[in-house]
Amino acid sequence: MKRFPEKRVAITGAASGLGLSLARIFAENGWKVALADVQDDAGEAAARELSARTDAFYRHVDVRKTEDIQQWHRDILTRWDGLDILINNAGVATHGPIDTAPEEDWEWVIDINLMGVVRGCKVFVPTFKQQGSGHIINVASMAGLLHSPEMGSYNATKAGVVAVSETLLGELAPYNTGVSVVCPGFFKTNLAKTARSPDEGIQELIEKLFATSRLSADDIARKVYKGVEKREFFILPHRFYHALWLLKRYVPGVYLAQMKTLGRKVAAKRDKLIGREAKA
Repeated sequence: MKRFPEKRVAITGAASGLGLSLARIFAENGWKVALADVQDDAGEAAARELSARTDAFYRHVDVRKTEDIQQWHRDILTRWDGLDILINNAGVATHGPIDTAPEEDWEWVIDINLMGVVRGCKVFVPTFKQQGSGHIINVASMAGLLHSPEMGSYNATKAGVVAVSETLLGELAPYNTGVSVVCPGFFKTNLAKTARSPDEGIQELIEKLFATSRLSADDIARKVYKGVEKREFFILPHRFYHALWLLKRYVPGVYLAQMKTLGRKVAAKRDKLIGREAKA
């Protein structure tokens, strides 16, 4: 990180989960931290915690509102006269088969997961171009590379984040601005709490899947920090999912056959879950 002597980082979705873990790892390494979220109590508490070791502050930022991001950007420039790393981390989760998932859920997740990243990049990129330096970290998901059944809207947003990131990699290279895209698989987080699905009880199932991971949000954050140090574009924290992604790239027929099998299993579990609740 020697290329960023001022050590200034801004993080969306920083009040909890991976965002908070990222804020902590950067603060531990001497970075000034600008936190943004819509969870004001948790955000203010995080800022107070980090202020004990570094210059940190919190702002209410809804990534669906360009004006919120613009005001946050102005506050950062006023306070620090620039920025070195922007982390577009804010996100939500959705689930549902294509025929039953409401269009409103599609619009909601696209507005936050994909357009939130677009808005963040659009507001901050002019600063990086003017400085002639900077780095953008977009938090996607393995769902952006591996598209599991019944996760269409979520998969689409995360694949979009990967596409935007790859586009920016070439677009910002002339301005000495790097780009990384983070694609974690399941890990222990609170994403399930706000997840939307047409199927009752799916939140419990998602939480169980998250709980199976051996990696915590702190583990992911450390891997992200090291990945940026090495100027990696793809940061893939989970070895298993990385191997599955390689299978998709090099032996697509085998991978697609596995997706069909997974689809049958997922449908069976969902039908069983719905049937059980109907009887109850």
